[in-house]
Amino acid sequence: MLSFIDIRFILLVFVGSLAGLFVGSVPGLSVSMATALLVSITYTWSTTDALATIMGVYVVGVFSGAVSAILINIPGAPSSVVTTLDGYPLAHKGESHKALFYATIYSFIGSVFGLIALTFLAKPVANIALKFTPMDYFLLAMFGLSTVGSVTSKNYTKGLMSAALGLAVSMIGLDPIIGTPRMSFGLYDLQSGISTVPALVGLFGFTEVLSVVYDNNLKQRVSELVKMKINVRETLKHWKLSLYASSIGTVIGALPGAGGPVAAFISYNEAKRVIKNPEVAFGKGAVEGIVASEASNNACIGGALIPMLALAVPGDAVTAILLSVFYVHGLKPGPMFIKENPEMFYVILAGGFIACIALLVLGILVAPRISRVIAIPKNILLPIVTVLCVIGSFACNNRLFDVVLMFVFGVIGFLMRRYEYPVAPTVLAIVLGGMMDSNFRRAVSLASATDNMFKAMFFKPITLVLLTLTISIILSNIPAFKNTFIKAYSKKVKFGA
Repeated sequence: MLSFIDIRFILLVFVGSLAGLFVGSVPGLSVSMATALLVSITYTWSTTDALATIMGVYVVGVFSGAVSAILINIPGAPSSVVTTLDGYPLAHKGESHKALFYATIYSFIGSVFGLIALTFLAKPVANIALKFTPMDYFLLAMFGLSTVGSVTSKNYTKGLMSAALGLAVSMIGLDPIIGTPRMSFGLYDLQSGISTVPALVGLFGFTEVLSVVYDNNLKQRVSELVKMKINVRETLKHWKLSLYASSIGTVIGALPGAGGPVAAFISYNEAKRVIKNPEVAFGKGAVEGIVASEASNNACIGGALIPMLALAVPGDAVTAILLSVFYVHGLKPGPMFIKENPEMFYVILAGGFIACIALLVLGILVAPRISRVIAIPKNILLPIVTVLCVIGSFACNNRLFDVVLMFVFGVIGFLMRRYEYPVAPTVLAIVLGGMMDSNFRRAVSLASATDNMFKAMFFKPITLVLLTLTISIILSNIPAFKNTFIKAYSKKVKFGA
């Protein structure tokens, strides 16, 4: 825990936090994109320095989406969409300073809550995971991909197709067991596989550039920020609601693929249900709406890190990128990670808690003054982002082929966005594909040596639970099964009535 008193570590967290604040508050420049770029920039750094910077970007980047959501009614991140419902109406009334203060305080509370949950739950989850068989790991990844497909797209089929694309990409390169090239199309550069960094930078960074240029949306209109006195005691009276929303955010964050947007929507609806008589109606500038949204989406940070560290299954797109940071630096998250690398676990915790303090400081002192940054014309900003994408992709392996891959994935990501195919399942599948491939083949190999291959593969308690969950998620999102269930449920309700 020496990281808490290491000046260099603290400074790197604050540098990352400042970067996360600026990048996350500019619409079109997401925290996912910033984290993906940092993977390439921190490639040659020590693991501790890289994690310090990235945790700063992650924690403050999630909060900073609320800045543009409040000031210009455009969320800087998907998890801040719900914040616009009450944040912008408050700003429209001339109370933007109050809205930002609420967002800062309750983002801080949510982040701390999630990290405390990570501290106490990661080890128990890892102990349970030690009992997993290779088939269990395969099914766990399948469950994550099936879940992310259901919550990141209105069309579940599109979510599964996005995941299938990521799995196909992860299979490119030399077969890990036989050693023969797979899907390399005769190209020597593809025999080493698709590097994670250029794929992520392309899907998140260059895709944003292409999307903004295509939409021709190069200017921002920012509400005036009027200074006003804020009663801190009055602000903190919603702490019970924030803890409830944080609990929801932590649980949902721990579900692979769910993440901040889902948590924010559920928490917002719960706030409307629990609070019967708000001072201001929800959707008209209710501070309770900001409290629920910001506490829950920031609590997702700690929740998403639990499966990432204990099971090597990312909880959201950012932890999928964070997972690649571990692999780049030779670390292997999973059941044995905390036992074998306790110092890295504490580095993540230290980075997260220090980033929470940075969030509080920057949110109160810097966020209210950031409207000028948000107003920077994108025709100036986008060329800089493009150059960073090129440099980041090249720096990974020092080869131009990775730059070409980055552009290719940028175009793929742009087309996916235009036709409403979610990118998150693709990213998770790229990261998890190798693990799924090796574990499934290992499971088949072990089971083939037994008398009953099918029984050896599937008839174990954990395996049956994961298999049931995965099949249930898939079936519940198939229209025919979903409609049948709804009709049956409706009849049951009517009969009960």
